[in-house]
Amino acid sequence: MDYRVIKENDLFLMTDKNGDIPMENPSGFGLYTKDTRFISRMEIAINGMKPLLLSSSADENYIAVLRLTNPHMEKDGELILWRESVEITRKRFIYKGGLYESVRLTNFYPKDVKFNFSVLFESDFADMFQVRGFQNGMVGKKTGVSIQSRSLSIGYLGADQIQRETRIKWDSDESAISEDGSIHFDISLASRQYKEISFFIAPVINGEVPVEYDPEQALKLLEDSYADWNESSTAVNSDSELFNQLYDRGVQDLRVLLTDLGYGHFPVAGLPWYAVPFGRDSLIAALQMLSMNPQAARGTLLTMAAYQGRNHDEWRDETPGKIMHEIRYGELANTNQIPFTPYYGTIDATPLFLILAAEYYHWTDDIGFIEQLMPHLIQALSWIDQFGDMDEDSFVEYFQTSSKGIANQGWKDSGDSVVHANGDYAKAPIALVEVQGYVYQAKTRLAPIFRSMGKMDLADKLEVQARNLQIRFEQSFWMEDENYYAIALDRDKRQVHSVTSNPGHVLMSGIAASDRAKAVAERLIASDMFSGYGIRTMSMDSAGYNPMSYHDGSVWPHDNSLSLLGLSRLGFVDEAITIIEGLMRAASKFEYGRLPELFCGYEDNVGYPVPYPVACSPQAWAAGTPLVFLQVLLGIEPDALGKRIYLRPTLLPQMNELQVSHLRVGKGALSLRIQRNNGEELPKVEVLSNTTGFELQY
Repeated sequence: MDYRVIKENDLFLMTDKNGDIPMENPSGFGLYTKDTRFISRMEIAINGMKPLLLSSSADENYIAVLRLTNPHMEKDGELILWRESVEITRKRFIYKGGLYESVRLTNFYPKDVKFNFSVLFESDFADMFQVRGFQNGMVGKKTGVSIQSRSLSIGYLGADQIQRETRIKWDSDESAISEDGSIHFDISLASRQYKEISFFIAPVINGEVPVEYDPEQALKLLEDSYADWNESSTAVNSDSELFNQLYDRGVQDLRVLLTDLGYGHFPVAGLPWYAVPFGRDSLIAALQMLSMNPQAARGTLLTMAAYQGRNHDEWRDETPGKIMHEIRYGELANTNQIPFTPYYGTIDATPLFLILAAEYYHWTDDIGFIEQLMPHLIQALSWIDQFGDMDEDSFVEYFQTSSKGIANQGWKDSGDSVVHANGDYAKAPIALVEVQGYVYQAKTRLAPIFRSMGKMDLADKLEVQARNLQIRFEQSFWMEDENYYAIALDRDKRQVHSVTSNPGHVLMSGIAASDRAKAVAERLIASDMFSGYGIRTMSMDSAGYNPMSYHDGSVWPHDNSLSLLGLSRLGFVDEAITIIEGLMRAASKFEYGRLPELFCGYEDNVGYPVPYPVACSPQAWAAGTPLVFLQVLLGIEPDALGKRIYLRPTLLPQMNELQVSHLRVGKGALSLRIQRNNGEELPKVEVLSNTTGFELQY
């Protein structure tokens, strides 16, 4: 990553590797909350000169430590400051809505030194959509700068009439402070002496000021919250260090991406640009997290239910019962200049909401929660039948109604992602292949649960609808010449003749006929689809293929993970292992062993995965992908109705032992060890403890 980012709940900071936010930087660096940039410039200097970077680390997500030093300073032959005399250590974290940063200046020169240390702050209060260059519009203006000893505040009145303010405090007397935001400190240090200056930066919205804690206390409380997260999450240890690293990285990245809007913690989509609720992204990430921490799924479901569509609103692509796509809180959204309040232009979030509810039940045996959620489940099912399938052809289709909405409303939402063999883009309404699988899976997984609740008629109806959908699906989506499913049907019900990764999602749904599921599994790891590092989003043989594109030949880890769930469920273990090994090789080449949002689809003979230039990292569903690896290796499938846990364990070729501790299922937890002695084909399962109330079958 060419940036450093830390986050806690709704506040995040993105800087360059030096820890600075340079003036007019094109990368959008800043301190953000509620889709507003509260710090747009933050630069330190020694005697007016930019320090030199020594090291920059943010692998722990919640805290960043950066080490710098001074350049050589000399004027007219007179020494001002010898190079590398002063070590500058910047340490920063976020807690309860405030940014804490300490700067320690240590003199390693053998004599006394004197220098001026300065920090420059600016706030532009730009809306996130302005920063990203997506939207301009009517905005507010700054209301002034207030300067006092040890404090600086910058005010702004938005076009939405919301008062915003950036308050900056520090704990040492400054030597000078000016209205441009420059704060100066005259420093005198004996050899090996240090001076530490602590800053507290608070975004203030309509007078709500974050509480300032003692920095040591704040950091301790933050570290305790991470310890609690680790304690409540499934722990993994194997004889593959890379696997352990990837799993632990995913657990930590998902923790930093958690946010609570009042309904429980749930994962936002990713940093830096998508640190907000996203229907599809949050739901898929929560689905991936079920084997690690199922409570995130509960918070996600409650959050999505709270924002479920109620009205007919073309501006927001909203219809009753629909699950939202994205919500924004900035000035442009608040003044209705963009429709993200929330925006509902997503075709897959509603069936994914239903799938997550069903899977959450099977992992937790929490039927009371399903009863609580029942009105929202009914509304979502009604949306599928009434608004998702407007022409009553059994298929759920999308069509943009908002003038500032999204045209392609599946997970591949770029404008060129659904393309015919002749290069023409498909015209809406469009029925995506994976969405039909999601709908089938939602109905077939919920029907038995509803039947156990005494809702016989509803269960019967869902099963009849699912059978009819399956028949129509096989008739309409299968491409005989490719022996594969089409990505979509266009507005004329014509197949969109491209070979893509989308049918991989269909495997987990159960909608595909067994012989066709086998053909899909084999094609996913064929050379045109599999780069060596993962499944490409589009075949090299398809007209729209471009390895550098966002959705037409790149590799998305989460996309692979949904295929993995289906491959595992259907018993295509060899194919699943091939994909896992490819993704693990890719991850080993990225900073901190972290899978990014996506990377380019070049073949692995390049020697490394080619980064996509603006991929988000950490990204929730990329972080959740190694958690899916664990589900695949365990071959685990809880069945709350039958009070059973099905296991079909396998191990990676380089792995002979895998221990899993405190895996939450049912009313308790499961701990087990899977071992394979050299030469043995099938691993052995040793149950260390089982308090789930479920019977194990393997």
